[in-house]
Amino acid sequence: MRVLLLSLFTILFSTSCYNRGPITPDAWDLTKQQLDSISFYTTHHYTQNYNFVVTGDSLVVVAQQPEDMAVPEVVSLEIEAMGLELQKDSITLHKNERIVVADIMTVPSDTIDSIWVKVARDQLTFGWTHENELLAKVSPDDPISQFIDTFSNVHLLVFLAFCVVIVAAYGVRRLMRLGAKIVHFNDIPSFYPAVLCLLVATSAVIYSSIQVFGPESWRHFYYHPSLNPFALPLHLGLFVSSVWALVIVSIATVDDVTKHLPLGEAILYLGGLAAICAVDYVVFSITTLYYIGYPLLVAYYYFAIKRLQ
Repeated sequence: MRVLLLSLFTILFSTSCYNRGPITPDAWDLTKQQLDSISFYTTHHYTQNYNFVVTGDSLVVVAQQPEDMAVPEVVSLEIEAMGLELQKDSITLHKNERIVVADIMTVPSDTIDSIWVKVARDQLTFGWTHENELLAKVSPDDPISQFIDTFSNVHLLVFLAFCVVIVAAYGVRRLMRLGAKIVHFNDIPSFYPAVLCLLVATSAVIYSSIQVFGPESWRHFYYHPSLNPFALPLHLGLFVSSVWALVIVSIATVDDVTKHLPLGEAILYLGGLAAICAVDYVVFSITTLYYIGYPLLVAYYYFAIKRLQ
């Protein structure tokens, strides 16, 4: 009887979990334009009707068709030699304006960039631009993508690393001189702050590892972000899970710290904890890009666990 019930449960479970997938038309019924759109989407991660927001100071688009603008390089040089220039009707899109991809065209004769993208701000404001120029000045119209954009800037990371390390070193030194509580050194009887620091370091290592070993999957995630770890590939799901863990542990840390310390000391302790977490983020994000972050993370785990004992 138990075997029968177990078999019945297994059958019901497997059938209920079966996913037939989205109902799509037969591939033989798709037009060439639809197939080209699917092919473009798989390599560029966006297609028609995708929404962007302008992040550069301005984005200039032209009203003319790409074939009229994409003259061969020899002809372009001859026009410049005669002191002439190509006439074009241009429209300037400004920072923070939202635009949508209206059309995509490939012009093989264009020596600058063969892919042209038509974007529209509204029904009366639209034009064409090279894809490389477009992507350099826009970001997906999604808060997660824009957050990623901010924290993916290597130059910003290096600048933050310098500032954070200097400020954190000074702050930690001052706190230790005052005999104040601080994570890893003069800690409170709670494991949450140390766990939070380890989670920040681990998340930074996973984040940089994806950029090194899976740049295309990260690029797709950038254009189509999700906070559901179960709807993503394993490595991206692991990263999103670590972010959720950070949120949960942060709340638990604040709650536990306020129970162990008076309000003034708790604020001071949380400030020092934030500085340590900031150092962990910038140090492990940068060092992992050069493969140093992996042994450094192991050493950090050993150090943090030893300090908890």
